[in-house]
Amino acid sequence: MSQTPPRRGDEQFSGEVNSMFDRISGVYDRMNRVMTAGLDQTWRERAADRVRLEPGQSALDLCSGTGDLALALAERVGPEGRVVGADFSRPMLELADVKARNFGVAQVEFEWADTLDLPYEDESFDAVTISFGARNLADLPKGLSEMYRVLKPGGSLAILEITQPSRQPLASFFVLWFDRIVPLLGKFAGDSSAYEYLPQSVRSFPDAGALADHMDAAGFRHIRWTLMAGSIIALHSGVR
Repeated sequence: MSQTPPRRGDEQFSGEVNSMFDRISGVYDRMNRVMTAGLDQTWRERAADRVRLEPGQSALDLCSGTGDLALALAERVGPEGRVVGADFSRPMLELADVKARNFGVAQVEFEWADTLDLPYEDESFDAVTISFGARNLADLPKGLSEMYRVLKPGGSLAILEITQPSRQPLASFFVLWFDRIVPLLGKFAGDSSAYEYLPQSVRSFPDAGALADHMDAAGFRHIRWTLMAGSIIALHSGVR
């Protein structure tokens, strides 16, 4: 029996999203490469560059998944720095930890955390990042408030996320790809409901301008965003 994709606003939204990512952890990297033609790694590298880390600094990667962005941040802080990759899916974190050990990266710690209630002290990190996870938060303003809280003054936030293009022909391609092809790929991956949730989550997430407004309301300044991949991917940044 197929499972119903979680819907934002349901009482059990967070738990259902958590369970969904637990289920797809084994195919997560492979599906990302297929759906983005391998470009997701390039976008994460750009997100890591955007926060302008220096050797010896610290970074927190939220909704870290299997750890690709956390590993990119580790390259920038060097062996004397510190990176925490936090996620609420333990199977994802286990895969991320294996990946870090395979690459010989020792300065990354992967640990369980809820982005809406982070277990870190105020002003703990020089940078915070989140890639393809902000749209999964049950309460975006609360999540942004937590990101602001744990950043040091002058620290940077980078948010990498899918966004809906408004101009043709990209808008039509977006609908075809995310509403038709991605769920079909999900069937081959063994979890069609998870990949039916993807377009649903993008449609319910703020567009680039509205996300910038949410960041401004949370206290961030020097907010800017870059649209990539024909305006399907948005990279936002702001400073505490």
